[in-house]
Amino acid sequence: MRLSTAVCFILVQQFCAVNSFVSTSSVTTQRQISTTGLFLANDEEEEVERLRKQAEAIREEARRLEESLADVRATNPTYKAPPAPEPTVYEDDGTLTLRNKKVLVVGANGRLGSMVCRYLLRNNPNTKVLAAVHYVGDSSSRGYGRLSYEVGAEDGVGTIGAAWSEDRNASFMYTDEMKDYNLQNLRVIDVELLDPVQCMTLTEDVDSVIWCATDFNGNKPRAVSGLNIAFLFRAVAAPTKGRVEIEGLQNILGGLKNGKQNKRWNMEREGGQSVSPKSNNPISFVLVSTAEDAFDDFTTPLGDFKALKRDGERILREDFPSVSHCILQMARYDENFVDEDLDIQFDENAATDDGVEKRRRRINRRDAARIAVEALTDENLLGKKVEVYTALRGR
Repeated sequence: MRLSTAVCFILVQQFCAVNSFVSTSSVTTQRQISTTGLFLANDEEEEVERLRKQAEAIREEARRLEESLADVRATNPTYKAPPAPEPTVYEDDGTLTLRNKKVLVVGANGRLGSMVCRYLLRNNPNTKVLAAVHYVGDSSSRGYGRLSYEVGAEDGVGTIGAAWSEDRNASFMYTDEMKDYNLQNLRVIDVELLDPVQCMTLTEDVDSVIWCATDFNGNKPRAVSGLNIAFLFRAVAAPTKGRVEIEGLQNILGGLKNGKQNKRWNMEREGGQSVSPKSNNPISFVLVSTAEDAFDDFTTPLGDFKALKRDGERILREDFPSVSHCILQMARYDENFVDEDLDIQFDENAATDDGVEKRRRRINRRDAARIAVEALTDENLLGKKVEVYTALRGR
């Protein structure tokens, strides 16, 4: 019995020792946690205090600068704030120029029209470019894709993260090289050329027009050559609505003529001088047409291919004599075997040349775009109709 009592006493002592150790450890841990929290709280308070002092120093510096500026204004009555930069003024030397002008490109989402916009933007940084496109709905393959690609709107640097990764974001930014694209000067607008009201609105404030629009791909209607459902539907649903080469051209020319007349009347009413023949304004209208022997003829329900082209040229020359113009009859386009940046060849007497040689004439579209833009300021082309080519191919 005494042994059992002694054993129990020993067990009670051990339990008390263990309990005392656990209590001591718990208190120590709580003190450590409390001390750590206190340190963190002190660090945060110090950071807040540091930022508060920094903000106060900035406010004090701002007040000091404002007081010094007020002192300058008070002590110097002639003090004036720096003027805003003025736009560059160019001397009018009588030569045709595109500086500070607005050029309308009709058919800008076509192959040639998009290249014309590109050349205009990159070689005339002080020229506004209005790109008129025929967008016939989401189901059409035309859209703005070709124009966007050609002018460089899709250039730049982009990144995209994998869908299964943590970085699933996509980013895109323009590069320094794109500043020379002058995309800030480009405006894209939808237009139905067979609607005279739209054409009147489109041309009311433009200086020049480059006409690249056509219903044909080569010598065949687009509805046939490209099986374009939108163009085919328009041709079937409204066969008498009109033709781009004729009625569309007349609408743009009529709008351009009225716009220039209104601008001249407004200048005279405000006491200014009317536009003189020696003004530096560029040629008003450049018609990009097709050379007589570039393609074989093709008959459509609305007229023969060659007859429509010649009739459009006649409308420009005879029905709108007050509109300064030039007509460029392009040879057949060829980007595969004809280099770009070749010397431009002009033929004012194409009708008297050998028909075999004329059928061999070719031109790269980029050279065609270049001469279409340069023709606006070429006095030697004013009022003329010329056939344009750069190379001879075939036999």
